[in-house]
Amino acid sequence: MTTKTSSRNSRWVGASAVGALALLLAACSSGQAETAAPADDGAGAGTSGAISIVYLQKQGDQQYFVDQADGAKAAASELGDVTVTVVNLGTDANKAISELDAAIAQGADGIVMVAPDQAIGPQVIDQAKQAGIPLLASDDGLKAADGTAAPFVGFNGTAMGNAVGEKASELYTAAGWAAADTKIIAVGKADLSVCVQRLEGAADSFGEVVTDVPETVEVGTDNSVTDALNKAGAVVTANQTVKNWIVWGCNDESETGVVTALQNSGIAAANIIGVGLGANLTCKDWAAGQDTGNKAALYISGYDVGSAAVKAMVAQIRDGVALPAETIADTHMVDKDNWEDEGVVCT
Repeated sequence: MTTKTSSRNSRWVGASAVGALALLLAACSSGQAETAAPADDGAGAGTSGAISIVYLQKQGDQQYFVDQADGAKAAASELGDVTVTVVNLGTDANKAISELDAAIAQGADGIVMVAPDQAIGPQVIDQAKQAGIPLLASDDGLKAADGTAAPFVGFNGTAMGNAVGEKASELYTAAGWAAADTKIIAVGKADLSVCVQRLEGAADSFGEVVTDVPETVEVGTDNSVTDALNKAGAVVTANQTVKNWIVWGCNDESETGVVTALQNSGIAAANIIGVGLGANLTCKDWAAGQDTGNKAALYISGYDVGSAAVKAMVAQIRDGVALPAETIADTHMVDKDNWEDEGVVCT
């Protein structure tokens, strides 16, 4: 994808934010999760015996998804007689379809999917429905052909972005930087609805606090560190006179990739305000005691999401409890001083 420059009023085109939430339920390791009303599909009389769940993950080698797999397996062990098979889909939508077919053929009792591409939603929802297997969308929402959303477990993208933008505005104000000397880099996968929500949320909350908002450069990536680093290099080259940089992104990979590119180009950490989303990579600089442009991050626990997904799926299969329409996990803002106290595990 190419980069483009936009004013404070520019917006990423995407899906609308998730709806209102209702009941509270306890999460596994950090904070709580919120659960919306149950989905219509999935309720039943329940079954007994061993349960097999297949967890299909995009980019399963990223630390967030590694943690998610750990949370899913821990919940399975806690519930007893539950097996969770985790499959790394990478970024391959075709593999998502073939692995879904394999899970159905192998007689999985339930399927949880973090789809590499939300466009496959109608196909995977229909296939699972035809096979009579409950399907739960994890992290990235999926919709059927008629627009009906699959049951979902993950985070509220807009609220996450709002928290990032609020923290960035706080740090920007404290730094005393001028808009004329500063630019914002907003980085992430532009065709992924959760990224759209997060990036728009960050821009909205930043603009509510800061009157004179610096110019924004939107950088589309595949949400990996490498792609963010490479794309940001071109932005730096095209903006040699910019003194200060603010960075936020769809995930920690995107944000830290850009911050690394800025620092590699000779920009001092003091002239960078990077606010990550995930904390799984920003914490590495803090753990090492490095002077870094990664000033803060919104901590999201993949462990909690994986655990909540398995618990919801087992309740449906074993007890006939309908899959909740939405289960929204809690988040925490962390920095170099409090990340360990907030429960971030930096590996």
